[in-house]
Order: sequence, then structure tokens, then C-alpha cells
Amino acid sequence: MPNYDYLCQTCGHRFEVFQSMNDAKLEDCPQPGCEGKVKRLLGTGAGLIFKGAGFYQTDYRSSSYQQGAKQDSAASKPAESTSSTPAPAPAASPTPAKSGD
Repeated sequence: MPNYDYLCQTCGHRFEVFQSMNDAKLEDCPQPGCEGKVKRLLGTGAGLIFKGAGFYQTDYRSSSYQQGAKQDSAASKPAESTSSTPAPAPAASPTPAKSGD
């Protein structure tokens, strides 16, 4: 059920009423001694605020799903070599001596 803003056209009293969408609009000002007509104002709606857990898709995942995802990502990484020394270069073949003169 939404809140509706009203403004009295006689005294300028502005107020908010929590009522169902099916309820009839208010017509009379609730201020004592004022019998003015009220006009329902157009609201801009509520602003959305995204904060806290649940904003990201991964926040909804169970802990078992997150553990399985970690194992899958670790298994898909290529194996790294444990040696820190580079592989030796291939040996150069000796050039044949020229027989000559």
C-alpha cells in the first residue's frame, strides 16, 4: 500500500496518507477549522538503494556452490613448472672442417 501526498488548496497544509490504491481520494483538509479541498500530488516514487548483501549474483550462492566453483577454477588453471631455472639451450653442432688445399 503506497503513501499519497496531499495539499490543501485553501490553507496550504501538506500531508501524507498511507492508503490502499483502491481507496477513494481524500477531498477535505484534515486541519481543524479548515474546510478546504485537497489535491492529491503526484509522487516521484521511492528511490532504490542497493547496499548490503544480496546485491551481486554471487551473494546468493550457497557456501557449497562457492567451494565447488573454487575447485573448478583451480583445476582449469594450467600447471606451472616448479623449477625456476630456464631450460638449457640446444647444443650447437660443430661445423665440418674444410679440406682444402
